[in-house]
Amino acid sequence: MKRVFGLVALIALLLGVSQAQTLTVWVWDINKPALESTLSSFQAMYPDVEVVIEDLGNQNVYDRGLAGCAAGGIDMPDVYLVENNEAEVFWTQFPDCFVDLRTLGGEELLPLFPEFKWTELTVGDAIYAVPYDSGPSTMFYRRDLYERAGISPADIETWADFIEAGKKMLQATDGQVRMGTIAKGADDEWFRMLANQAGCFYFDVEGNEVTVNQPGCVTALETIKDLVDSDVLAIGGWVEQIQLIQNSGVASALFGSWYGGVIQAEAPDQVGLWGAYPIPALTPGGTRASNIGGSALAIPSASENQELAYAFVKNALADTENQIVILRDYGLTPSLLSTLEHPFLSEGVEFFGGQPVWRDILSTLGEVPPARGTQFFQEARNVMTTTVSDYLDGRYASAQEALDVAARQISQATGLPIAQ
Repeated sequence: MKRVFGLVALIALLLGVSQAQTLTVWVWDINKPALESTLSSFQAMYPDVEVVIEDLGNQNVYDRGLAGCAAGGIDMPDVYLVENNEAEVFWTQFPDCFVDLRTLGGEELLPLFPEFKWTELTVGDAIYAVPYDSGPSTMFYRRDLYERAGISPADIETWADFIEAGKKMLQATDGQVRMGTIAKGADDEWFRMLANQAGCFYFDVEGNEVTVNQPGCVTALETIKDLVDSDVLAIGGWVEQIQLIQNSGVASALFGSWYGGVIQAEAPDQVGLWGAYPIPALTPGGTRASNIGGSALAIPSASENQELAYAFVKNALADTENQIVILRDYGLTPSLLSTLEHPFLSEGVEFFGGQPVWRDILSTLGEVPPARGTQFFQEARNVMTTTVSDYLDGRYASAQEALDVAARQISQATGLPIAQ
């Protein structure tokens, strides 16, 4: 019997008959069904390829990826989902763990995505991952609460305008409703979003120097202090923010575009009451765009199916129709620029009062300034979460002083010099 099977296999090999292959993909949460929605188009091209998409959880994907790279690629999948902010940990510590996609034709994808999405996915000429979703900063707002206070989003062009609107909200609601929530002491997401729109971040775009105390970052921190001191923001972390939304205790929510899906999931009874508008500018006529969050797909060097893996990634992320389905059905904001021309973006969304929110949100993609998290993103984030909280509590005389201290701490933790 063994001889018969051996003969069949030999004949198949001689005749060039392909045997079924399997691609494994590691992801977390909503990304599993989202990427599974692209399988029919992929398998129409590769009918003999089975794709297994595994939801391992966010932290587990990261931890197993680090362990696999440290072990020389052992137990790695064919396709690996990585958050942009954490990507450079892999490229720096394990430069040979992932395929330089130029070897598979990856240069063809460069013009298909906005520049800022490539910043953390490339090292020199090497391309280590392909942009997946983005998180263009968006101001989601409660239409009914704004109307009650006589506030029009069209009149909010700057953060100073936002503060004035917040005062009207407090007056109209007897101090019961604030304009937004900031996670003071729990995260520094407001700082990251406002600093990014000012063209500043923890590090320079090359990732060589600490720049958190540069003028744009100073302006961002000063603006946050103005917002908090004016009492238009509630204080609370992730859970508290959702509770305030559910209880109509806040009229707005500043976050990445993906937060629209969170609002829909956590406050389904508020259908039709929400809308969205661009984040206010720091100064009149200034940039009204930034980004927070987003991920990418990479191919481990240990994969024995690199060309097939690249075909899967390209089909999932560089195909307009697939990305529109992922946006429509799973709420993940695409990075693919061609989606901007798709008719779906002009369709009204019921939950957002019939507003074509995806068109409005995605239109800012090309305006987002690039930012680099580097391999030291978490170290810098921890420093800044404390620094922002301390400054808001009055422990520094100025934003410049606070950020000078933060820059020294980040420099000591990372070994990178402070930009002059």
